[in-house]
Amino acid sequence: MGVALTPIIEKRVVDLEAFRGRTIAVDGNLELYQFLSVIRLRDGSPLKDAHGRVTSHLTGLMFRTTRLIADYDIRPIFVFDGTPPPLKAREIEKRKAVREKATKEYELALKGGDYGTAWSKAVMMSRLTREMVQEAKTLLGHLGIPHVQAPSEGEAQAAWLAREGIAWAVGSKDYDSLLFGAPRLARFLTISGTEWLPSQGRARRLTPEIIELEPWLKHLGLSREQLVDAAILIGTDFDDGVRGIGPKKAVKMIREVGGLDRVPADVRAQLPDNVDVIRAFFLDPPVDRDVSITAIGRDDSSVVAFLCDERGFSRERVRVALERLRDRPPATRTLDSFA
Repeated sequence: MGVALTPIIEKRVVDLEAFRGRTIAVDGNLELYQFLSVIRLRDGSPLKDAHGRVTSHLTGLMFRTTRLIADYDIRPIFVFDGTPPPLKAREIEKRKAVREKATKEYELALKGGDYGTAWSKAVMMSRLTREMVQEAKTLLGHLGIPHVQAPSEGEAQAAWLAREGIAWAVGSKDYDSLLFGAPRLARFLTISGTEWLPSQGRARRLTPEIIELEPWLKHLGLSREQLVDAAILIGTDFDDGVRGIGPKKAVKMIREVGGLDRVPADVRAQLPDNVDVIRAFFLDPPVDRDVSITAIGRDDSSVVAFLCDERGFSRERVRVALERLRDRPPATRTLDSFA
C-alpha cells in the first residue's frame, strides 16, 4: 500500500506532546484497517458482538482514538475514501489476491494449532467493508468527531485540508499524502506503540514522526512534480514502477534528467502507457473543495445506546472513556474553525 519512500524520507521523531492542540486530517480507511488488523483475539479472529458482527474497528475508535483526544488534545478529522479511481483497479486486485492467500494459510495454521502464524496471517486478511465504514461514521457522529467523505482518494482530500490550513497535518502511515501535496505528514499517532509486521512475523515499536514536505524536497533537490515522477519510477498504487529502480536511484535519476520525459529510453519503455494520467492524478486529484460539515457535539447517551445496547460493549469501559472526554472543551461548531 502506498509508495515505498522510507529509504529517502527525512523525518523528525517526536512524542505525542508534539501534536497537542493540533488538528489532524486522519486517513480514515487506513486507520480503521489498522484497528481491524491489530485488535484481535489470540487465534487471530477479530472482535465480534453476540450477532457475529465485527467490532474491532469500533473498539479502536472508542478506546484508542478517544485517548489521543482526552490525553493529548489531538483533534482529528476523519477523511474517508470515495470511489476508487480506475487507475487503482490492478492494486485492488492484488490486495484481494493477498487476502485470499492469507486466508488459506490462516486456516491451515489454525488447524495445526500454530496460533502465532495464524495471527500473522489474520492481519493480512483484514477487509474493511462499506458497513464498517458507515458504523464508524455513526460512532464518530455520536462522539462529536468530524468526518469528511472524499470523492475519491481519502489521502488526496486530507492533503487538501492540510494545504488549506483546515488541518495542521495529514495523519497516515502511508506517504502518498506527500505526493498529493500535504505540507506535513504525521505518522504513528498511537498510544499502543507497536505495529505487527506480518511479512516478518514480528512486532516493532512505533514512535511518532513528522515529515515536512518543503524542507524534505529541498534536501532531495526536487520539486513536488519531480517527486511524483520519482514515485512513478519506484512504483505507486497506480503503477508497478521500473524494475531495478528504488527510491535512491529514482531520485538521483530525476534530479539529473529533470523529469520522466527525459529518462533513458530503456527506462521509458518500462513506464505505463498512462503515465501522464497517473502524474496528473497526484498533482491535481479530485477533491471536495466546498467542504461543509458540522460537529454537533458529543452525545453520550447515543454512544452508550450504539455500543452497549446494540453491540454489547462493556458499559463500564465505555463510561470510563466518556468520563475522560468530559474534561475536554465543547466541540467546535463547524469545520471552518478546526484549524
